[in-house]
Amino acid sequence: MPRVPDDYAPSAEEALEEARKLLAAGRPFHAHEVLEARWKTGPAEERELWQGLAQMCVGLTHIQRGNLSGAAALLTRGSARLGAYGSTRPYRLDLRALAVEADAVTTAIDEGNADAGSAIAAILARLTPAG
Repeated sequence: MPRVPDDYAPSAEEALEEARKLLAAGRPFHAHEVLEARWKTGPAEERELWQGLAQMCVGLTHIQRGNLSGAAALLTRGSARLGAYGSTRPYRLDLRALAVEADAVTTAIDEGNADAGSAIAAILARLTPAG
């Protein structure tokens, strides 16, 4: 699958939709690239949001590749960045629930129960708009 072009500048909605599709296809690295494109081209006040989401996707990529310590570190960083948003729900995302899910994946890694497919599904489930 080709990489995301350097000049890709998705809207927030495009980035989220594309990231969801890529995660559903088991391609967290490519989801990371889409979210990173939004982080680099979006408004400065949303940098932590997009960077945190991108870091979570890189963490999922590390699980797929067997780098569990790298996965835990990036999932933890991503979760912390989302925590800066408190209870706000940008783009109707429940960031608190997403951060809790990332922390649960990190716990599974620490306990030796990390499974890439389950981790991707868990994060994807929380990357949907809240009601």
